[in-house]
Amino acid sequence: MEPGCAGQLERATPAGRTCTGSSGMPSPLLLPQRRPGESWPLGFASPCRNSPIPYVSKASLHVCVCVCIYVCLSVSGSPSHDDVSDVQIGVLFASKAILQLLVNPLSGTFIDRVGYDVPLLIGLAVMFLSTATFAFAENYATLFAARSLQGLGSAFADTAGIAMIADRYAEEPARSRALGTALAFISFGSLAAPPFGGVLYQFAGKRVPFLVLACVCLLDGLLLLALVPPCAGGARANMPVGTPIHRLMADPYIAVVAGALTTCNIPLAFLEPTIANWMKESMGATEWEMGLTWLPAFFPHVLGVYVTVRLAAKYPHLQWFYGALGMAVIGASSCVVPACRNFGQVVVPLCGICFGIALVDTALLPTLAFLVDVRHVSVYGSIYAIADISYSVAYALGPIVAGQIVHTMGFVQLNLGMGLANVLYAPVLLFLKNVCQMKPSHSERNILLEEGTKLMKRPLRNGTAGLAKEKQ
Repeated sequence: MEPGCAGQLERATPAGRTCTGSSGMPSPLLLPQRRPGESWPLGFASPCRNSPIPYVSKASLHVCVCVCIYVCLSVSGSPSHDDVSDVQIGVLFASKAILQLLVNPLSGTFIDRVGYDVPLLIGLAVMFLSTATFAFAENYATLFAARSLQGLGSAFADTAGIAMIADRYAEEPARSRALGTALAFISFGSLAAPPFGGVLYQFAGKRVPFLVLACVCLLDGLLLLALVPPCAGGARANMPVGTPIHRLMADPYIAVVAGALTTCNIPLAFLEPTIANWMKESMGATEWEMGLTWLPAFFPHVLGVYVTVRLAAKYPHLQWFYGALGMAVIGASSCVVPACRNFGQVVVPLCGICFGIALVDTALLPTLAFLVDVRHVSVYGSIYAIADISYSVAYALGPIVAGQIVHTMGFVQLNLGMGLANVLYAPVLLFLKNVCQMKPSHSERNILLEEGTKLMKRPLRNGTAGLAKEKQ
């Protein structure tokens, strides 16, 4: 029971949480709501928590989420090229993003309704099953099932994890720092982990990397259970009602951010399945060079996250500019890739692409949370489901479409097209220039709060009969 409601029953309303007596009549007490940039008032818990979580556990919870995100992006497996065609391999790698794309609208709504902890645990459980399946898979069908399960788990774990960080770290610049750390784990999982996994695969056997990741999933889930017991039914009933995902998608500001996230990730998603063959044909790259192509890009990605977090703390009104600058860097770097003639040269533009992606992601992910705070309801499941959908669009198309484009049009044309798309989209972020000036008073949530307060202050006529008449 929340403070102030002793001996009374709680009831969730659009305007907030009200206390009702045994007769069902509302009490004049309206429990406070958190405003953007503020923590929950002293003595009150976040609506998705069963009880207030001590500040000391914030860091531990953050680590749990980051490890979960790392596992979601570091698991991969492919069959022997002798057994299946290149098209089948492309479909295998795309299956994760395709399923993620399909499930995210549902997972975002589910997260808004039940909170962040339960979906995060579901995602970890599915990821554990997926990695264990990878370890013992012997044919294409089993690998396809494991890869698809990975997409299902990621749709819950990634979205719930990022949304939980945005909810726990309500103040800036703490929110940007926390999301930036999560992005660093994303880069570690997608760029640095595969080479190390390949070395472990080579010297310890096929199953060891996957079993290690399965154990990490299990331990992370147990630690999460210890830190955040899943919300009880009464706590879920007190959660504010989130804005439906289709209404968030119709918000022009959110649409601009989602388009930027998709566009900036297209070069990475399209180059990952094509650059190895191009390096082998154009510069005679060795196997180890092709395997380590993306490893150096991990460091500029982390640098980009660090730089953006520092700049955002000092100049928070320029978030749109950091994103636009990142897209310009991505565009220029993509155009330079085909001109490279050796391994050392090709690493430079790839580092530029990852540095630019870090600028865009680190600037725009906190912007999504801010837009929800000032224009909608401060529940973050659906908004970060939209962000995950944006990433999934690029990574669903990349493994399937990129090879066909290279075959029909050429590697040079592919890179020039991706670079041009990023350069042309960068000015669109000017639309976000005045977002930082938006005030919470314009938000849908506060309009509901005002309406609810007026309703609570309105005198009732003839007891419950008068209340029923007013509702009519």
